Amino acid sequence: MMEAARCPWCGNDTLYIRYHDEEWGQPVTDDRTLFEFLTLESAQAGLAWITILRKREGYRMAFHDFDYRKVALMTEEDEKRLRQFDGIVRNRRKIHAAIVNAQLFGKIVEEFGSFHNYIIRFFPDGKRIINDIPTMEDVPVSSPLSDAISNDMRRRGFSFFGTTICYSFLQATGFIDDHLNGCPCKTNPHPSEPIP
Repeated sequence: MMEAARCPWCGNDTLYIRYHDEEWGQPVTDDRTLFEFLTLESAQAGLAWITILRKREGYRMAFHDFDYRKVALMTEEDEKRLRQFDGIVRNRRKIHAAIVNAQLFGKIVEEFGSFHNYIIRFFPDGKRIINDIPTMEDVPVSSPLSDAISNDMRRRGFSFFGTTICYSFLQATGFIDDHLNGCPCKTNPHPSEPIP
């Protein structure tokens, strides 16, 4: 891959470059990975994404490899323990939110069959969005779609999932492709395509 054409936001950091090249914008359908990104994006609120990427293994250890069913059963004692664990962001509210969000995530899976099914309900014709992004300045930070999803999720009780965090989640999990037009990771230039 030619570095000059890559989206410039990952800079020269090898972890960031690998994340950009192998994960960001790739469609995700399985619930465990969707819960992972929901948890990590929520933890990122107010912080740089690279900070969370560097703590990703810590989050895997802290939150049962992102098995939302196990996380949903975590207790106040678990929360206290995690507030002493350097592997994650030790914010009391964010730790509590991860557990509550896991419980709510499970309810959505029960209601819709999967979290993926729940999210694609908001997309016109169930198709992922491939945005026209000529420059970094053209990358949105939110959209009417992320407004609608985050509003519905907050109504259901989710925390740390406002429209900006929601939009980042949709980008990361490939529901929206916001790679720059010249980036080798950009999806082939079709206006939209069905989400798998």
